Amino acid sequence: MPPHVLFAEKLLAVLSGERPVHWMLGHTIGEAYEQLVRLAPATPLRSCGPRPVLRHCSARPPGPDAVEACATIATGERVRAMAFRLERGRDHRWRCAAVELDGLAA
Repeated sequence: MPPHVLFAEKLLAVLSGERPVHWMLGHTIGEAYEQLVRLAPATPLRSCGPRPVLRHCSARPPGPDAVEACATIATGERVRAMAFRLERGRDHRWRCAAVELDGLAA
């Protein structure tokens, strides 16, 4: 599974309330964790009906060690948008460096 799809699923789990924010501690760098701390308590991707589902996730690499991705998520009858940036560290692991949801600043 490509890293951007894996991270989209991880972010969905946190922002829907399925997983706690601290689950992302080793998977974030810079401000991304603080962004999740501000967004997650409102569980913005929680659905009143069925579990939210990742519908589509695409990515563009602005450089060899970065990926900027966008995803659409179905939350019941509503479709939400999420954007995030991944950066690959010296250890070759991908980590989330930024996240935005429907244009909401975190």
